Amino acid sequence: MQDSIESSRGGRWLLLIHQLPPKPDYLRVKVRRRLQRLRAVPLRPSVYALPDEEEFREDFQWLLGEIRSEGGQGLLCRCEFLDGVTEEELRAMFERTLPAANRPEPLPQAERVAPGRTWVTRQGVHVDRMASAWLIRRFIDPTARFRFVPARGYRPEPGELRFDMYQAEYTHEGDACTFQVLARRFGLADPGLVRLGEIIRDIDCKDAAHDHPETAGVAALVDGIAAAEPDDTARLERSGPLFDGLLRAFAAR
Repeated sequence: MQDSIESSRGGRWLLLIHQLPPKPDYLRVKVRRRLQRLRAVPLRPSVYALPDEEEFREDFQWLLGEIRSEGGQGLLCRCEFLDGVTEEELRAMFERTLPAANRPEPLPQAERVAPGRTWVTRQGVHVDRMASAWLIRRFIDPTARFRFVPARGYRPEPGELRFDMYQAEYTHEGDACTFQVLARRFGLADPGLVRLGEIIRDIDCKDAAHDHPETAGVAALVDGIAAAEPDDTARLERSGPLFDGLLRAFAAR
Protein backbone atom coordinates (compact mmCIF):
# COMPACT_ATOMS: atom_id res chain seq x y z
CA MET A 1 0.00 0.00 0.00
CA GLN A 2 2.85 2.36 0.78
CA ASP A 3 4.26 1.81 -2.72
CA SER A 4 0.96 2.95 -4.23
CA ILE A 5 0.98 6.13 -2.19
CA GLU A 6 4.56 6.90 -3.15
CA SER A 7 3.85 6.37 -6.84
CA SER A 8 0.99 8.87 -6.80
CA ARG A 9 3.30 11.59 -5.52
CA GLY A 10 4.76 11.89 -9.00
CA GLY A 11 1.47 13.40 -10.10
CA ARG A 12 0.22 10.64 -12.42
CA TRP A 13 -3.17 9.10 -11.84
CA LEU A 14 -5.55 6.76 -13.64
CA LEU A 15 -8.96 8.22 -14.39
CA LEU A 16 -12.01 6.05 -15.14
CA ILE A 17 -14.84 7.97 -16.81
CA HIS A 18 -17.95 5.91 -17.48
CA GLN A 19 -21.61 6.12 -18.47
CA LEU A 20 -24.03 3.32 -17.58
CA PRO A 21 -27.19 2.33 -19.48
CA PRO A 22 -30.55 2.67 -17.69
CA LYS A 23 -30.94 -1.13 -17.69
CA PRO A 24 -30.22 -3.58 -16.11
CA ASP A 25 -31.11 -2.01 -12.78
CA TYR A 26 -28.49 -3.92 -10.77
CA LEU A 27 -25.57 -2.69 -12.89
CA ARG A 28 -25.35 0.70 -11.18
CA VAL A 29 -25.17 -0.89 -7.73
CA LYS A 30 -22.68 -3.50 -8.92
CA VAL A 31 -20.32 -0.92 -10.44
CA ARG A 32 -20.52 1.37 -7.40
CA ARG A 33 -19.66 -1.45 -5.01
CA ARG A 34 -16.84 -2.68 -7.23
CA LEU A 35 -15.33 0.81 -7.24
CA GLN A 36 -15.58 0.94 -3.45
CA ARG A 37 -13.73 -2.38 -3.17
CA LEU A 38 -11.03 -1.05 -5.51
CA ARG A 39 -10.65 1.99 -3.20
CA ALA A 40 -11.19 4.32 -6.17
CA VAL A 41 -11.50 8.02 -5.29
CA PRO A 42 -14.79 9.55 -6.55
CA LEU A 43 -14.24 12.93 -8.20
CA ARG A 44 -17.62 13.17 -9.93
CA PRO A 45 -20.62 10.79 -10.01
CA SER A 46 -19.07 8.89 -12.94
CA VAL A 47 -15.39 9.85 -12.59
CA TYR A 48 -13.00 7.86 -10.38
CA ALA A 49 -9.25 8.05 -9.79
CA LEU A 50 -6.54 5.65 -8.65
CA PRO A 51 -2.74 5.93 -8.58
CA ASP A 52 -1.01 4.99 -11.84
CA GLU A 53 0.05 1.49 -10.78
CA GLU A 54 -0.11 -1.71 -12.81
CA GLU A 55 -2.44 -3.39 -10.30
CA PHE A 56 -4.93 -0.52 -10.36
CA ARG A 57 -4.70 -0.20 -14.14
CA GLU A 58 -5.66 -3.86 -14.54
CA ASP A 59 -8.55 -3.47 -12.07
CA PHE A 60 -9.92 -0.49 -13.99
CA GLN A 61 -9.52 -2.30 -17.32
CA TRP A 62 -11.50 -5.31 -16.08
CA LEU A 63 -14.25 -3.07 -14.74
CA LEU A 64 -14.36 -1.05 -17.96
CA GLY A 65 -14.76 -4.29 -19.90
CA GLU A 66 -17.72 -5.29 -17.75
CA ILE A 67 -19.34 -1.88 -18.20
CA ARG A 68 -19.02 -2.11 -21.97
CA SER A 69 -20.32 -5.69 -22.05
CA GLU A 70 -23.53 -4.43 -20.39
CA GLY A 71 -24.00 -1.68 -22.97
CA GLY A 72 -22.22 1.11 -21.12
CA GLN A 73 -19.41 3.37 -22.27
CA GLY A 74 -16.17 4.48 -20.70
CA LEU A 75 -12.65 5.80 -21.00
CA LEU A 76 -9.51 4.96 -19.04
CA CYS A 77 -6.98 7.81 -18.96
CA ARG A 78 -3.58 8.52 -17.47
CA CYS A 79 -3.44 12.13 -16.34
CA GLU A 80 -1.93 14.86 -14.20
CA PHE A 81 -4.34 17.22 -12.42
CA LEU A 82 -3.75 20.87 -13.19
CA ASP A 83 -6.91 22.48 -11.77
CA GLY A 84 -9.97 21.60 -9.68
CA VAL A 85 -8.16 19.35 -7.20
CA THR A 86 -4.64 19.57 -5.81
CA GLU A 87 -2.20 16.71 -5.64
CA GLU A 88 -2.27 16.91 -1.84
CA GLU A 89 -6.08 16.73 -1.73
CA LEU A 90 -6.22 13.77 -4.07
CA ARG A 91 -3.49 11.90 -2.23
CA ALA A 92 -5.24 12.53 1.09
CA MET A 93 -8.53 11.16 -0.28
CA PHE A 94 -6.77 8.03 -1.48
CA GLU A 95 -4.83 7.52 1.75
CA ARG A 96 -8.08 7.65 3.75
CA THR A 97 -9.26 4.56 1.86
CA LEU A 98 -6.21 2.45 2.69
CA PRO A 99 -6.93 1.43 6.32
CA ALA A 100 -10.32 0.08 5.21
CA ALA A 101 -8.94 -2.03 2.37
CA ASN A 102 -10.72 -5.39 2.14
CA ARG A 103 -12.72 -4.72 5.30
CA PRO A 104 -16.43 -3.97 5.76
CA GLU A 105 -17.47 -0.43 6.55
CA PRO A 106 -17.26 0.67 10.22
CA LEU A 107 -20.23 -0.54 12.21
CA PRO A 108 -22.38 1.34 14.70
CA GLN A 109 -22.56 0.29 18.34
CA ALA A 110 -23.55 -3.36 18.35
CA GLU A 111 -26.90 -4.42 19.77
CA ARG A 112 -27.23 -7.17 22.36
CA VAL A 113 -30.11 -9.43 23.38
CA ALA A 114 -30.66 -11.62 26.40
CA PRO A 115 -30.14 -15.32 25.58
CA GLY A 116 -33.01 -17.71 25.04
CA ARG A 117 -35.35 -15.31 23.25
CA THR A 118 -38.13 -16.52 20.96
CA TRP A 119 -37.46 -15.40 17.37
CA VAL A 120 -40.49 -15.33 15.10
CA THR A 121 -40.54 -15.46 11.31
CA ARG A 122 -42.79 -16.40 8.43
CA GLN A 123 -43.68 -19.99 7.65
CA GLY A 124 -42.05 -21.64 4.65
CA VAL A 125 -38.54 -20.42 5.40
CA HIS A 126 -36.21 -19.98 2.45
CA VAL A 127 -32.75 -18.57 1.90
CA ASP A 128 -32.80 -15.32 3.90
CA ARG A 129 -34.78 -16.78 6.82
CA MET A 130 -32.70 -19.97 6.85
CA ALA A 131 -29.46 -18.00 6.89
CA SER A 132 -30.76 -15.45 9.39
CA ALA A 133 -31.83 -18.19 11.81
CA TRP A 134 -28.37 -19.76 11.48
CA LEU A 135 -26.73 -16.37 12.14
CA ILE A 136 -28.92 -15.79 15.21
CA ARG A 137 -28.18 -19.13 16.80
CA ARG A 138 -24.49 -19.17 15.84
CA PHE A 139 -23.51 -15.61 16.78
CA ILE A 140 -26.35 -13.68 18.44
CA ASP A 141 -28.43 -15.95 20.68
CA PRO A 142 -27.05 -19.53 20.99
CA THR A 143 -30.12 -20.72 22.90
CA ALA A 144 -32.63 -19.02 20.59
CA ARG A 145 -36.02 -20.63 20.02
CA PHE A 146 -37.76 -20.21 16.66
CA ARG A 147 -41.46 -19.89 15.90
CA PHE A 148 -42.99 -19.95 12.43
CA VAL A 149 -46.21 -18.03 11.84
CA PRO A 150 -48.40 -16.78 8.96
CA ALA A 151 -46.91 -13.88 7.00
CA ARG A 152 -49.60 -11.36 8.02
CA GLY A 153 -51.81 -10.79 11.02
CA TYR A 154 -49.55 -12.22 13.70
CA ARG A 155 -49.35 -10.22 16.94
CA PRO A 156 -46.09 -10.88 18.78
CA GLU A 157 -46.19 -11.92 22.38
CA PRO A 158 -44.11 -10.02 24.96
CA GLY A 159 -40.41 -10.69 24.57
CA GLU A 160 -40.60 -12.11 21.07
CA LEU A 161 -38.40 -10.78 18.29
CA ARG A 162 -39.54 -10.95 14.65
CA PHE A 163 -37.26 -11.22 11.63
CA ASP A 164 -37.82 -11.11 7.88
CA MET A 165 -41.54 -10.42 8.08
CA TYR A 166 -43.97 -7.51 8.07
CA GLN A 167 -43.22 -4.89 10.77
CA ALA A 168 -40.42 -7.07 12.14
CA GLU A 169 -37.74 -5.76 14.47
CA TYR A 170 -35.19 -7.13 11.97
CA THR A 171 -35.99 -7.16 8.26
CA HIS A 172 -34.84 -5.70 4.95
CA GLU A 173 -33.43 -2.16 5.05
CA GLY A 174 -32.77 -0.45 1.75
CA ASP A 175 -31.14 -3.01 -0.55
CA ALA A 176 -29.83 -5.07 2.39
CA CYS A 177 -31.47 -8.40 3.18
CA THR A 178 -32.40 -9.46 6.72
CA PHE A 179 -29.17 -11.46 7.15
CA GLN A 180 -27.12 -8.35 6.37
CA VAL A 181 -29.23 -6.17 8.66
CA LEU A 182 -28.78 -8.61 11.57
CA ALA A 183 -25.03 -8.79 10.97
CA ARG A 184 -24.70 -5.02 10.88
CA ARG A 185 -26.85 -4.30 13.91
CA PHE A 186 -25.13 -6.94 16.04
CA GLY A 187 -21.65 -5.86 14.98
CA LEU A 188 -20.73 -9.02 13.05
CA ALA A 189 -18.06 -7.73 10.69
CA ASP A 190 -16.13 -10.89 9.82
CA PRO A 191 -15.23 -10.77 6.08
CA GLY A 192 -16.59 -14.30 5.61
CA LEU A 193 -19.97 -13.24 6.98
CA VAL A 194 -19.93 -10.17 4.75
CA ARG A 195 -19.37 -12.33 1.67
CA LEU A 196 -22.02 -14.82 2.77
CA GLY A 197 -24.45 -11.96 3.32
CA GLU A 198 -23.86 -10.70 -0.20
CA ILE A 199 -24.60 -14.15 -1.61
CA ILE A 200 -27.78 -14.49 0.47
CA ARG A 201 -28.87 -11.01 -0.58
CA ASP A 202 -28.43 -11.73 -4.30
CA ILE A 203 -30.38 -14.99 -4.08
CA ASP A 204 -33.15 -13.42 -2.03
CA CYS A 205 -33.46 -10.30 -4.20
CA LYS A 206 -33.06 -12.26 -7.44
CA ASP A 207 -30.37 -10.08 -8.97
CA ALA A 208 -26.59 -10.07 -9.32
CA ALA A 209 -25.55 -6.97 -7.40
CA HIS A 210 -22.44 -8.77 -6.07
CA ASP A 211 -22.18 -11.60 -8.59
CA HIS A 212 -20.10 -14.02 -6.50
CA PRO A 213 -19.26 -17.31 -8.25
CA GLU A 214 -20.75 -19.37 -5.40
CA THR A 215 -24.20 -17.77 -5.64
CA ALA A 216 -25.80 -20.16 -8.15
CA GLY A 217 -24.57 -23.24 -6.26
CA VAL A 218 -25.83 -21.96 -2.90
CA ALA A 219 -29.20 -21.13 -4.48
CA ALA A 220 -29.50 -24.66 -5.86
CA LEU A 221 -28.65 -26.24 -2.50
CA VAL A 222 -31.17 -24.05 -0.65
CA ASP A 223 -33.86 -24.90 -3.21
CA GLY A 224 -33.08 -28.60 -2.70
CA ILE A 225 -33.44 -28.32 1.07
CA ALA A 226 -36.76 -26.50 0.71
CA ALA A 227 -38.06 -29.10 -1.73
CA ALA A 228 -37.01 -32.03 0.47
CA GLU A 229 -38.18 -30.64 3.82
CA PRO A 230 -41.72 -29.25 4.21
CA ASP A 231 -41.12 -28.65 7.94
CA ASP A 232 -39.49 -25.33 8.82
CA THR A 233 -37.52 -26.66 11.78
CA ALA A 234 -36.09 -29.40 9.57
CA ARG A 235 -35.09 -26.82 6.98
CA LEU A 236 -33.10 -24.92 9.60
CA GLU A 237 -31.39 -28.12 10.73
CA ARG A 238 -30.49 -29.07 7.15
CA SER A 239 -29.30 -25.62 6.09
CA GLY A 240 -27.16 -24.93 9.18
CA PRO A 241 -24.25 -27.19 8.08
CA LEU A 242 -24.35 -25.55 4.64
CA PHE A 243 -23.74 -22.10 6.10
CA ASP A 244 -21.13 -23.49 8.52
CA GLY A 245 -19.23 -24.93 5.59
CA LEU A 246 -19.43 -21.76 3.53
CA LEU A 247 -18.12 -19.67 6.40
CA ARG A 248 -15.18 -22.03 6.91
CA ALA A 249 -14.41 -21.98 3.20
CA PHE A 250 -14.42 -18.18 3.07
CA ALA A 251 -12.24 -17.99 6.17
CA ALA A 252 -9.70 -20.37 4.58
CA ARG A 253 -9.22 -17.95 1.72
